[in-house]
Amino acid sequence: MQALLALSRLIDRMNEHIGRAVYWLVLAAVLLSAGNAIVRKIFSVSSNAYLEAQWYLFSAVFLLCAGYTLLRNEHVRIDILVGKLSAKAQAWVDIFGTVLFLLPMATLIMWLSWSYFVRAYTQNEISGSAGGLTIWPARLLLPVGFALLVLQGISELVKRVAFVTGRGPDPIVRHDPAEAERALAEEIRKIAEGKA
Repeated sequence: MQALLALSRLIDRMNEHIGRAVYWLVLAAVLLSAGNAIVRKIFSVSSNAYLEAQWYLFSAVFLLCAGYTLLRNEHVRIDILVGKLSAKAQAWVDIFGTVLFLLPMATLIMWLSWSYFVRAYTQNEISGSAGGLTIWPARLLLPVGFALLVLQGISELVKRVAFVTGRGPDPIVRHDPAEAERALAEEIRKIAEGKA
């Protein structure tokens, strides 16, 4: 079990680093969108490439941060009934949900999307829009994003099994939204001061 917990910590660190790096793409998407709107209004110039780049950035954030979101226990949950259960019962619900739904679904999408990416890459597929971008980078986000989600699902499964067998702490960490805002403000302050 200790080897599995070590693997779980490694997966957690990887998704933490990827998530923290990728969520800055939200800012890039906003700046690109604003710049595109300003240039279009002032100079009556626009490009499908700018619009597609915004979609690519959004896709990267959504897909590459899926594992990070699962790590932080921030996925949408319906806790009307489960929230009233004990911590161990909640862990059992998560174990069954991960084994029966998350891992099969994410693995299937990862597997099916790989050929979708390979076809776009080998055929050097380009968007059908005039001035559009090459499609394979966006298609690569699908298998990579779901691979990160599968890995994090495995990590969460290991942590919950360790908890219900008495070999680990309760892995469900409830985050205070105000604390998340303070942490982000602190990180931005450090970057501004050059300490990051």
